[in-house]
Parts: sequence; structure tokens; C-alpha cells
Amino acid sequence: MTKIDITDTTGRNLWLMKSEPDVYGWDDLVAEGEGTWDGVRNHLAARNLRAMQPGDLAFFYHSNIGIEIVGVAVITVGGLTDPSDPEGKWAAVKLKPVEKLPRTVTLKEIKATPALVEMDLIRLSRLSVGAVRPTEWALILEMAGVN
Repeated sequence: MTKIDITDTTGRNLWLMKSEPDVYGWDDLVAEGEGTWDGVRNHLAARNLRAMQPGDLAFFYHSNIGIEIVGVAVITVGGLTDPSDPEGKWAAVKLKPVEKLPRTVTLKEIKATPALVEMDLIRLSRLSVGAVRPTEWALILEMAGVN
């Protein structure tokens, strides 16, 4: 895995990326070493993908099964055209795993934390790629047992 201090968010955008673990989970990203995040067909999520820059950090969230944040990835290549889109109008990025969280953070825990109720994950629950504020990032890392 890539060596990065996930607590240092200076100059980085922060994201949360959802994936169904039975389709493409954290372990799949780790096994690949670097993956392409593609197949997103929502305009806001695609706009978020287009805004991603190399060095940005993202929580890797397992949706449908587990329903929890399991790890942190780093964006390695931004501004790609989705290779699964024959028309070439959707966005993609490449990312690498950085760190599996010592303890997963569940959606239930996030919803029960007043300081996190404004997260895109809660407000825009169907959004597959959402922004995370630095204060939210720090709190989730704390909840996960990252010092």
C-alpha cells in the first residue's frame, strides 16, 4: 500500500467513494494495487470525479453489504474519461489503497453523530462519490481509531 499520512489533509480535497463489496471491494483494490473508478452515471458524482486531483484522499465505503467505511485510498490519476463509456462523456480516476482502517465506521454510527449529519453521505444518500469536509474527515478517522 502507498505510504501517506492520512491525517494530513493540507492542500487535499477529501472524498467518499462507495462501492458494493461483492462487485468491487477494498480487498479487490488492495489486490490490484491501483484501480480505475469508473461506471459512475450520476452527474453530481461525475462532477466530483472530474474535480479529483492526484494526492486527494478518499474514504472507501462498502455499500449494500457492511455499509461502512473500511479504508482510505489516494487518487493517483485524475481527469480520465471512463473507459466503460462508449460515448466518452463520463469521468473516471485511478486510485491506490493507502490504509485499511483499524476499525470500520458504520453508517449507523455516522448517522448517530451530530457533527456528521451534514455529510454528503447522509444528505445525498444515493450519491456514490461525495465530498468530505476536513472536520468530518478528522472525526471519522478518530472514530476509526486512527491517531
